[in-house]
Amino acid sequence: MHALHYMFSNRQSSKNVGEVRSILLVDDSKLQRKILSSLVKRWGFKVLEAESGEQALEICKTEQPDIVLSDWMMPGMSGLELCRSFRNLPNDDYGYFIILTSKGEKDEVAEGLRAGADDFLTKPINADELRARISAGERILDMQGELTYKNCMISETLDELQRVYDSLDKDLIEAKKLQDSLTRERHKSFPTAELSLLLRSSGHVGGDLVGFYPAAKNHLGLYAIDVSGHGISSALMTARLAGYLSASAPDQNVALERLEDGTYQSLPPSEVIGVLNDLVLDEMDTEHYFTLLLADVNLLTGEMVLGQAGQPYPAVQRADGSVEQNGTGGFPVGLMFGIKFEQFEIQLFKGDRILILSDGVTECPDPDGKMFEEEGLERLMSDLHDVKGQAFLDALIWNLMSFAESDDFPDDVSGILFEFNG
Repeated sequence: MHALHYMFSNRQSSKNVGEVRSILLVDDSKLQRKILSSLVKRWGFKVLEAESGEQALEICKTEQPDIVLSDWMMPGMSGLELCRSFRNLPNDDYGYFIILTSKGEKDEVAEGLRAGADDFLTKPINADELRARISAGERILDMQGELTYKNCMISETLDELQRVYDSLDKDLIEAKKLQDSLTRERHKSFPTAELSLLLRSSGHVGGDLVGFYPAAKNHLGLYAIDVSGHGISSALMTARLAGYLSASAPDQNVALERLEDGTYQSLPPSEVIGVLNDLVLDEMDTEHYFTLLLADVNLLTGEMVLGQAGQPYPAVQRADGSVEQNGTGGFPVGLMFGIKFEQFEIQLFKGDRILILSDGVTECPDPDGKMFEEEGLERLMSDLHDVKGQAFLDALIWNLMSFAESDDFPDDVSGILFEFNG
């Protein structure tokens, strides 16, 4: 903004404050031009003279006058014809046109105004009246110059904002690529299960994150995070949280503990959520908070231990197609110290699957503002009972777009689909 201020403060209109204005006198009478010239020179104006409309028009093409004083009745091109031609010139600044006439009828004055004249002065010329009419013209020119200057400022500001927007948009596109890399694998096959992930931001970047990490032997950790807000700061916080639940650096993963033999095992999800709550409040200077669902899955038995902190209830679909939505609810992470987080268990059997979603699905509104809600999700899962894996998540998005009648959702949409084959 300092650069903009410098640019505007050094930008000048075509007529600067204090610059001598020019007046073009157009009259076929040499005596009349001499009388007028002596008056306006005495008032400090630069004077140009023309004895005909044609000559005046040629002068205006090379040197644009600020004010034109033209006789109405002249041989050849009349004052009205000159005024019309003057208005059609490609001038950058406005020129004030005063017609000198002996005519005083209203219809004649109206004709002059339609031709583009700004003012009239009746002959014989009175010096005081002439000075007053010229002063009125100067005020109009000053206002027009100020308006032009401000329009230039607005134009420059819009251009600068466009450059800033383009630069920010480019950065956000790169940021989206980096955020997408946090969920590099969207599908993973295990001997007993299939895992599919969904992450769709409402903007370039968002505050949702889903992922998984290997835990103890035959165990898998799953997490779904929804940071408050949808912008850059929310995305930065998801990146920070992804480091705390890293799959590539188990020593940095707060959900794992290292055993004496060098292997790792999962900590209780409720305990991990408490650790994250303290980390956010102690180490992050932010007003953001987040909801979280953290799960430890036994890939052999289908047993799941889950901790829920404000995230929507997970939806379990049994092999027969029935849907269950249960959980402990819980308090979001990062709001206050001393919160006790709980955990619960879910048993998956062969053919069962669990769907963990952000509230961007259940709280997605239709055009009338009615939300999709848990009942809509249950109906969708029943309709898509035979659709598996990534195809199911794609179908979920298509159904959500149909419900919202838009592909522009107001909130980030993310999810984990874990299908247990036994």
